[in-house]
Amino acid sequence: MSSLPKRRAAFATEARATLILAIPLIIGQLCSMGQGVVETMLAGHVDAHTLGAVAIGANLFVLPVMAVNGVMMAVPAMVAQLDGAGRRGEVAVLFRQSLWLCFALGLALALVTWLGGGAVISAIGAPAALAEDVGAFLSASALGLPAIALYFTCRGLATGLSRARTTMVFALLGLVLLVPVGSVLVYGGFGLPPLGATGCGLAGAVVNWIQAIAFRVWLRFGPDSAALRPKAGGRWPDSRAILAMLRLGLPMAGSILLEVGAFSFASLAISRFGAVAAASYQVALNVVGVTFMVPLGLSMAMTVRVGLAAGRRDTIGARLAGLAGLAIVLLTQTLSAATLVTAPRWIAALYTPDAAVTSGAAVMLLLAGLFQFSDGIQVAASGALRGLKDTRVPMAICLVAYWGVAVPLGLALAFGWDMRAPGMWIGLIGGLTAAAGLLFARFMRLTRPARVREAVTAIA
Repeated sequence: MSSLPKRRAAFATEARATLILAIPLIIGQLCSMGQGVVETMLAGHVDAHTLGAVAIGANLFVLPVMAVNGVMMAVPAMVAQLDGAGRRGEVAVLFRQSLWLCFALGLALALVTWLGGGAVISAIGAPAALAEDVGAFLSASALGLPAIALYFTCRGLATGLSRARTTMVFALLGLVLLVPVGSVLVYGGFGLPPLGATGCGLAGAVVNWIQAIAFRVWLRFGPDSAALRPKAGGRWPDSRAILAMLRLGLPMAGSILLEVGAFSFASLAISRFGAVAAASYQVALNVVGVTFMVPLGLSMAMTVRVGLAAGRRDTIGARLAGLAGLAIVLLTQTLSAATLVTAPRWIAALYTPDAAVTSGAAVMLLLAGLFQFSDGIQVAASGALRGLKDTRVPMAICLVAYWGVAVPLGLALAFGWDMRAPGMWIGLIGGLTAAAGLLFARFMRLTRPARVREAVTAIA
């Protein structure tokens, strides 16, 4: 019994460290989401056509952004393990290699988005005028993709070294800058004509470059810059180092795109029930997106805390870090679930005065309250597994959960059982629950006593 107080103290210490690291990351994630809100508001004050073009373009643009985000998530996981192993001297070389990778990836995705964005929206039968403005928004936004890749890389380095406050500062910088820059480019000013949807995409690109360059300059000349200058190596691309990052990062990107793709598919399926159902789904999805930022920020902190323990080959510490983070996630999800369950109609009414849309969104928000725990557990377990550099099996789990459970179940309930939009939403709940259970079981299996050392070694 004497060891029980020690275990409780260790758990409390780990939870505190995770929370201190997570709070700036959560704020940073909310700021990033806030940039999307600002773009929507800027477009909405032009006219409905511009708002529609920006909304459709943003939903398409999220795919390359999530792809590059997933790949560059390899950086904080690898940095944390090096830091935990007492090999901080190798971090600078890793960072240099990640810069080569981020620019190659950012340029490739920018080219694909520039050339293919407008063609995609035209192929699905959108009106010519709308397709033209969506294409213009995507082309302008694509100019910022290399900067987005650089920003994610710098954020990964700072997060992996537990410098989360730095990432928060630069996320806030982007949100603050987008308002004046966007206002000038969208509405015109200082001799510039109003550019509408094009200006909205261009404003995002300009702010992305300012964020990324400022972050890189800080890392180069800031207080910790001396420790991040490689003494030797890393100046030119190293295929082995880059392939190691891709082996870790590509499955992460795959997992994210599988989940995002399932929710996007659900949006398309629900649109068949009419404009009210589609609008209700979008309101519910936006609310859930905001609540998701909290467990997402916590999962990023869990990646670092688990990675530090794994780097030290600390069996107890790796599991403790995961469970402490999960405990915090369950507390935050209890709060969000209670809010959604007790006030769904009031929350929906904040988005629209339309009674039909409010009613439909309220039903889905009530159901969303039920999947807050599944959503929190699955993203927390994913973050913990990233700390162990375990990404390929989680990607397979996401494939099964979202495309083997969520989408088929949702289609069956929505169309087969005539439950319509709520049926599709229930299908997503089923997929999230499956992902939560399988990912948590995977983490517990890899962190069993006497197995974490061999697991980390094998995955690395």
